[in-house]
Amino acid sequence: MKIWIATGGTGGHVFPALSVATALAARGHKIIISTDGRVRKMVADGAPRGARVARVWASGVGAKSRARQIAALSKIAVSAAWLTLRFCFSRPARVVAFGGYASVAPVFAAHLWRIPTYLHEQNAAIGRANKFTMRWVKTLMTSFPTVDGVPKNTSARVVYTGLPVRREFLAAAGAPLPGASKLLVTGGSLGAQILDDVVPAAILQMKNKKIFVTHQTRPENVARLQKLYADNKIRANVLSFIHDMAGAIVDADLVIGRSGASTVVELETIGRGAILVPLNINPDQAANADSFARLGGGFAVPQEKFTPKWLAATLTDLFDNPMRLEKMAKKSLVANNAVEIICDEVTK
Repeated sequence: MKIWIATGGTGGHVFPALSVATALAARGHKIIISTDGRVRKMVADGAPRGARVARVWASGVGAKSRARQIAALSKIAVSAAWLTLRFCFSRPARVVAFGGYASVAPVFAAHLWRIPTYLHEQNAAIGRANKFTMRWVKTLMTSFPTVDGVPKNTSARVVYTGLPVRREFLAAAGAPLPGASKLLVTGGSLGAQILDDVVPAAILQMKNKKIFVTHQTRPENVARLQKLYADNKIRANVLSFIHDMAGAIVDADLVIGRSGASTVVELETIGRGAILVPLNINPDQAANADSFARLGGGFAVPQEKFTPKWLAATLTDLFDNPMRLEKMAKKSLVANNAVEIICDEVTK
């Protein structure tokens, strides 16, 4: 069977798509993966052997400039016309889309040719691109059991599949806590500056500073945080990039970070308690964090309430009660069979 996989322009869209593409190729299906220019190399490097990579023209339409919005819509329209023509001569049996504006054109073309189409939503609140394309899909597959914003009048089936993660996270599922008061802070982007400011300030307020901190931050903040931790005799490892994120989570008793879909599902796959601080301009992250908190795996903390005083009290309570950390880790653990479920759904 020929299967067209459409993915957007960020790693959060690409990695799940590649996981499914690899599994479908292993089952003997012919794979074509489409994306835009931003991540074409990432897709080409990670595509399964024998898969073809197609480039579509697309960009987000959320810009404030009217001219940029019109340009973005024009790109999508041109791509939709090109793919409609392409599917006339070389039609896939299925189209599987993983969100982002680069997925809109393949889904539209598939709809015109009545090709069964499947859409995957990463977040616990449906994104704008996916909400727009919902009218054309057969099945919506979700990362979380409930998803806010799904149109009530949709004719699509909604199936909870989970979110595909890399193999190293699956291999670490259920790993025991190290039990050594280890804290992992995952920042590394402009939007995570608040973590760099609040976490060290909170630890300084704690009476018991025996915590060991692994702190991922932006490259320009590494030296400042290293000095701050060292000057206050706080054991810490400050990094600009963590190559083995699964290993870092396994080696932590508690995680503090933002709440992108991949981050939340990786925590659930391994089973780790966390303090999640959604990016305040991103409703998707707030929904993801709330979903995690409802499991009992940790805290969803609005950015305005994420203060050194609150964090110091919370960290003191958690690290003084290791059984509570154990309970959070167990409640956060969710079996992840997303790749198999998605492949079965698409090919049945």
